[in-house]
Amino acid sequence: MHTVAVLALDGVIPFDLATPIEVFERTRLADGGPGYEVRICAETREVDAGAFRLCAPWGLDGLADADTIIVPGVANPLAVPSAAVREAVCAAAAAGARIASICSGAFPLAAMGLLAGKRATTHWAAAELLATRHPDIEVDPNVLYVDNGGVLTSAGAAAGLDLCLHMIRRDHGSAVAAEAARLSVMPLEREGGQAQFIARPHPPAPRGATLEPVLEWLLKNLSRELTLTDIAARAGTSPRTLIRHFRDQTGTTPLRWLHTARIRYAQQLLESTDHTVETIAARAGFGSATAFRDRFKRTTGVSPHTYRRTFR
Repeated sequence: MHTVAVLALDGVIPFDLATPIEVFERTRLADGGPGYEVRICAETREVDAGAFRLCAPWGLDGLADADTIIVPGVANPLAVPSAAVREAVCAAAAAGARIASICSGAFPLAAMGLLAGKRATTHWAAAELLATRHPDIEVDPNVLYVDNGGVLTSAGAAAGLDLCLHMIRRDHGSAVAAEAARLSVMPLEREGGQAQFIARPHPPAPRGATLEPVLEWLLKNLSRELTLTDIAARAGTSPRTLIRHFRDQTGTTPLRWLHTARIRYAQQLLESTDHTVETIAARAGFGSATAFRDRFKRTTGVSPHTYRRTFR
């Protein structure tokens, strides 16, 4: 039987810990038998899980013969795993164990060197931190999970379910995975990635900056067809100087700033109104509904219709 060891580090996030336990323990094969043996392993007998303390039935020795090791998210992603934890997980990986993380569990894997040179993901809010701390990792903040074969990572919270169902499908096929998904009241495949869940405030409009009046004007004129020349004329400067000022004060270009503002406004309209996609496209300045659908999906990972259904 396939053994899944869930490693409870100090400060483990209970939701991330419970997800693989519930999903794998409830998985049943075609003959009704269990698909997995699940172990909760920890370096110490008691583990701080925030609102409660966890008594782990297995020590680090439970990792040695596990087929899969899952590292759930931790409250402090910058906490470095102990030498004993690093040695146990890396030894298991070298012996052929599949290693996976949920949410900020990617940080311990990165600290162990298991993600070096690989593509990986984590919760979108922590993606920039992971990329900064570990520049040798190709961090993708837009996907729900990344499968590198022997090492897998997932985004935050519910994306752990997506990852577990993906591994079940790898191990036992789509029929078993589909049944596990039904028990979890989850689709076997969710449309889009975590880009659709990223909070997108209006692009930065720094108070007191020389561009502030121009940025406010742009927000009031999103429906207009605006060119770089139009924006530069409003700012009373040349396009080249405008681009330089935008990079200095907002970190991006005028047209990218405008694009982000339009997407954010479209998201607000999808969430709070019954306007048609055609009306929203016009109000947000996208010229046509087709152009709007294409740009919206490239930015958020889902169609406007799916976004509205999810967040309305």
